[in-house]
Amino acid sequence: MTSSPHLPQDDLAAADITLADDIELELDARRGLRRVAGITTELEDVTEVEYRQLRLERVVLIGVWTSGTLDEAETSLQELKALAETAGSQVLEGLIQRRDKPDAATFVGSGKARDLRDIVVATGADTVICDGELTPGQLRQLEEVVKVKVIDRTALILDIFAQHARSREGKAQVELAQMEYMLPRLRGWGESLSRQAGGRVAGGGGIGTRGPGETKIETDRRRIRMRTAKLRREIAAMRTARDVKRQERRRRSVPSVVIAGYTNAGKSSLLNRLTGAGVLVENALFATLDPTVRRAETPDGRLYTLADTVGFVRHLPHQLVEAFRSTLEEVGEADLVLHVVDGSHPDPAGQLSAVREVLGEIGAHDVRELVVVNKADIADPAEVERIRRTHPDAVCVSARTGAGIEALRLRVAELLPEYEVPVSLLVPYDRGDVVAKVHEHGHVDAVEHVAEGTRLEARLPAWLAGDVARFTDMPTRH
Repeated sequence: MTSSPHLPQDDLAAADITLADDIELELDARRGLRRVAGITTELEDVTEVEYRQLRLERVVLIGVWTSGTLDEAETSLQELKALAETAGSQVLEGLIQRRDKPDAATFVGSGKARDLRDIVVATGADTVICDGELTPGQLRQLEEVVKVKVIDRTALILDIFAQHARSREGKAQVELAQMEYMLPRLRGWGESLSRQAGGRVAGGGGIGTRGPGETKIETDRRRIRMRTAKLRREIAAMRTARDVKRQERRRRSVPSVVIAGYTNAGKSSLLNRLTGAGVLVENALFATLDPTVRRAETPDGRLYTLADTVGFVRHLPHQLVEAFRSTLEEVGEADLVLHVVDGSHPDPAGQLSAVREVLGEIGAHDVRELVVVNKADIADPAEVERIRRTHPDAVCVSARTGAGIEALRLRVAELLPEYEVPVSLLVPYDRGDVVAKVHEHGHVDAVEHVAEGTRLEARLPAWLAGDVARFTDMPTRH
């Protein structure tokens, strides 16, 4: 090595040692699987009999850290742990491997796959969950090494959605996403991949499954495609009904506000606080899949609709975004989006960017946005201050305690478009129906009973102002 004119030999030697240490540390990080502290699920006060009844899957989590900081990689694996527990699994171990990119064959590399197999055997796990979306080849080859079921983050999220879907539309959307995910990943064991299903096949396939040389896997693919086409037609029909309702609200000039945000950020709790809707609130990921639309009112009496939507998450499967597009269009059509972020989360900035990425996919990035920092009562004040520096207009609330809710109502009123038309009406006493309609759909500022009828000063939606225009109170000419 050539010496530098600026450094003495001792310093150069020390620099060489430091560089060698750094390289060795980097190699150690790549060679080893890093255990993530606090990743196991503790089952407290559960007897052996109760545990056997629960039949929880025992899982090991594995992530590949390719970019960003270690904290970000561990946060991602902690989120995978929460997803696994939401799906009903018991997490036994969580591991991270440092790589430039995931291995094309087994996601973690052949050597680490064998290490993972040893951990699976030692812990008694029956499932491995990978923090990423695996290709069909990676899925198959990793299963061959670890000898237990392997699923990826996408399949895990799809499973949670399937458990939580309640409405007919929600179930159809989830099934469509599952079918599209499953189609390229169909696989069999041994000869089942190439077994031909001619004649009277087992299971009563009958007509349509008897073809020259059609294999079982080809039959399965054809059935999935047929089912997918049917689901698309059903969702399109449901979308038409949703569009009709949305157009009716538009015709009546009712402003719409949508609550969007990361899963478990407290969107449903906020909806209940603002409207008294009484929708399900649960400390679980993706507790809300079916959108809820409720009527709300600003402090100055203007009506608007408030809709709760499905929560987002990092790397939300594109199959779900496509399947739920008709539901998520509620966001793109809104006048205002309340972007709820969990102030107590370790990475609220990451949540904000993940949600905005999905909003961009559905064409809702141009909708006016108000950031709402929820759980402010348990959030780190320093973290909240960081959010407010990047989002000066953000409103801090606690849906649990009610703190900041009134300030949020006032801010929503300021940002809503002015659809109402001021009118002065003189309605004859025999047209009480008109007076009732004005009170129901408008904001009445003053009422006076005179000889000719009821005089009203009010602010009405444009459609109603046109309907009652013939009752306009003309000033008396002298």
